[in-house]
Amino acid sequence: MTRTLETKPHNATHWSTRSMAKALGMSQTAIARIWRAFGLQPHRSETFKLSTDPHFVEKVRDVVGLYVRPPEHALVLSVDEKSQIQALDRTQPLLPMRPGQAERRTYDYKRHGTTSLFAALDVKSGRVIGQLHRRHRTQEFLAFLRMIESKVPKEQEVHLILDNYGTHKTQPVKRWLLKHPRFHLHFTPTSASWLNLVERFFAELTEKQLRRGVHRSVRELEEAIVAHIEAHNTAGKAFVWTKSADEILERVAAACERISNSGH
Repeated sequence: MTRTLETKPHNATHWSTRSMAKALGMSQTAIARIWRAFGLQPHRSETFKLSTDPHFVEKVRDVVGLYVRPPEHALVLSVDEKSQIQALDRTQPLLPMRPGQAERRTYDYKRHGTTSLFAALDVKSGRVIGQLHRRHRTQEFLAFLRMIESKVPKEQEVHLILDNYGTHKTQPVKRWLLKHPRFHLHFTPTSASWLNLVERFFAELTEKQLRRGVHRSVRELEEAIVAHIEAHNTAGKAFVWTKSADEILERVAAACERISNSGH
């Protein structure tokens, strides 16, 4: 355990069962059993990034508060763009799954262009308002805001949860918001896209439609995306936010402490 957690082999970045067994004079089976018992997986590595936003705490409390206690008679929409979605076609036909063998596809592909999905997730109902554009600029974002405006009852206040992308803060957008005072913007902290609930919908879209999809044109790709949104809205499934702001801040504080004490 000590060797695994506190040292590295001289000729590699991490231990394997073979190298650890050789270093300690034990069997690979014993090493694997011990690692499994303590949940150690030296071969795996994950990424992270802590936000350095000076208003991190206030923004977390603001956004999470909208998730767990949304204002009455108002609509809370989690908004973001999934940009540069590629229409990809494999260079050869796929080999379908059969007993004992997974579906197989060529590793290379043909590109047929890109599109961008502007999406607004209704936090309460789970329904998605989507709009597709070939480009990703201020005018496209304004077009999406106008679409939201047309679909939301006039008497409702609208709270939009957004990230800090530049197109969300341009002068034309600010002027539009001044003319539509029922729209209220709430920004997530920088480098904290995980706090935007619509990212959960994007993950579902990628997993169920995009990663293994074959699209021979941008139009074909856009039709598949629209079909997925319609199916999602028909199912009427909402994503439930379960972490309180205090729980999130405690975990971030613990991560900061680990980094401070890591010696790196």
